Amino acid sequence: MFNWFKTFLLMAAFTALFAVVGGALAGRGGMIMALGFAALMNVGAYWFSDTLVLRMYNARQVHAHTEPALYAMVAQLAQRASLPMPKVYLIDEDSPNAFATGRSPEHAAVAATTGILRILSDNELRGVMAHELSHVKHRDILISTISATLAGAISAVANVAMLFGGRDDEGRPANPLAALLVALLAPLAAAVIQMTISRAREYEADRGGAEVSGDPLALAAALEKIHRYASGIPLPTAQAHPETAQMMIMNPLSGQGLSGLFSTHPPTQERVRRLVDMARQGVGHFKS
Repeated sequence: MFNWFKTFLLMAAFTALFAVVGGALAGRGGMIMALGFAALMNVGAYWFSDTLVLRMYNARQVHAHTEPALYAMVAQLAQRASLPMPKVYLIDEDSPNAFATGRSPEHAAVAATTGILRILSDNELRGVMAHELSHVKHRDILISTISATLAGAISAVANVAMLFGGRDDEGRPANPLAALLVALLAPLAAAVIQMTISRAREYEADRGGAEVSGDPLALAAALEKIHRYASGIPLPTAQAHPETAQMMIMNPLSGQGLSGLFSTHPPTQERVRRLVDMARQGVGHFKS
């Protein structure tokens, strides 16, 4: 129930941001148009955002006969977490990362890059996939997928403002300085909204993933490896669509500039420290 409330607040925040942008660019008429566009985007984001994100990353669905090891691992972890079997996708990218998406546990998908399969051991990969299933169990996937879609729309509107400016209620060109400020500040505001809902969710998903996999140290080792490799191997789609970065288990951006100041992920060192503490508290190792 609380995640439904958070989803409502998220949609309300982005709707308000759309209204502010529309009003700044085209006065009252622009605000009304922006509110209508926001309503359509909210409906579309709820029903179709997971499909859009998977297509954005050119993810291909795999099955028991095409990727038996990965599929069996996800199936076993889903059973341990008392979740329906999600769809499983692979992304043909060297950068190691993974994410979950979908509007509910019954309509969920988990995706991993081919790069993460190459660098992680079986136990480490099990921890990562358990982390993603924890997002599914806590219904974080709806919030993260909707926020990625709406943040992308805000950025697109801001880019239009940068290129073409806007019109006031009487049809006169808008103040170019106002258009520039909207173009710069709207994506920043969208990033802040995403940041406020993302960091705590990652800690909870780490804890949930460690409990489901039964091996917090393996997940800690996976996070350290992904952090080390991902910082040197870019994920092109994430670079082109930074609004999707908060969906990943590790921020795929460079960590420089605004992406570092407003990171959607907590520090890797702190995540690892918490997982090590869990191991010291006696969380047992995975048993087949």
